[in-house]
Amino acid sequence: MLYIRDLTKRYGNFTAVNHLSLHIPAGDLFGFVGPNGAGKTTTIRIVCGLLRASGGSVQIGGTSAPVGSREMKRQIGYVPDFFGVYDNLKVKEYMEMYGSMYGMYTRDIAKLTDDLLELVNLTDKKEVYVDTLSRGMKQRLCVARALLHNPKLLILDEPSSGLDPRARVEMKELLKNLHAMGKTIVISSHILSELSEMCNSIGIMQQGHLLAAGLMEDVMNRFGGGRNIHIRIASPMEPAIRLMQEQVGVRIESVRENEMIIAYNGGDQQISALMQYMLQNGIVLTDFHREEGTLEGLFMQLTGGGAE
Repeated sequence: MLYIRDLTKRYGNFTAVNHLSLHIPAGDLFGFVGPNGAGKTTTIRIVCGLLRASGGSVQIGGTSAPVGSREMKRQIGYVPDFFGVYDNLKVKEYMEMYGSMYGMYTRDIAKLTDDLLELVNLTDKKEVYVDTLSRGMKQRLCVARALLHNPKLLILDEPSSGLDPRARVEMKELLKNLHAMGKTIVISSHILSELSEMCNSIGIMQQGHLLAAGLMEDVMNRFGGGRNIHIRIASPMEPAIRLMQEQVGVRIESVRENEMIIAYNGGDQQISALMQYMLQNGIVLTDFHREEGTLEGLFMQLTGGGAE
């Protein structure tokens, strides 16, 4: 769906995006994360045609048109982090205005407006002035507007920024529903817990470089995401410690009276083999489990603790 190849953006001697290459398949809900200044928003604005790249290419759904061209922009629905206030425009008039920009017929705009306002739960706000809506409602309206021309790719830059907890939940459920409908979505956000609940794929940037990208599960397995293995032992601890010290890729993090915590990034088969090896060597186990990996742990691991 989205192919980014060797994308670079420079401002004088400063490189905001450094030879970034990324592929997001159709139907993915992709989370784009990284510390402030990592290059996420710059990348998004280049893809949307709002910034000119210093080098590289962007392709969407097989479209070979130049970035920023009318043909390319028709493939994209963009929801920025800031929603401008439109004085003296009702919600339906706001949708009509954007529909006319895409050259849509009035009857089609009216039908799609009704359908999209129902999708974002704003049907009862159709005759309400836009500038009187809450921030959460404005964000959902912006999503409806971005979907009006049925784009192949929906891009949202910090869609939950400034929203109260209820509005964030509503936005999250809306995006999950759109993903279930098959829409390809890219979200830039610093609320990592929400991304981990929504996204099936992830990309992590720092200082203009893409550190990791791919399916969430694959990236977590590849880098560990801060996961450790907890081992509770009924037999003497010393033999178990010696056994673990001999294993390649195993690091003992801590030892208590009858519990050992180790760091090990092996996959499920390797972990199963490790447990079997302990049993075969006379270690009596009462519990053996791996911590659930978190996106926060992976983010801290890859960025060295950088925060948004």
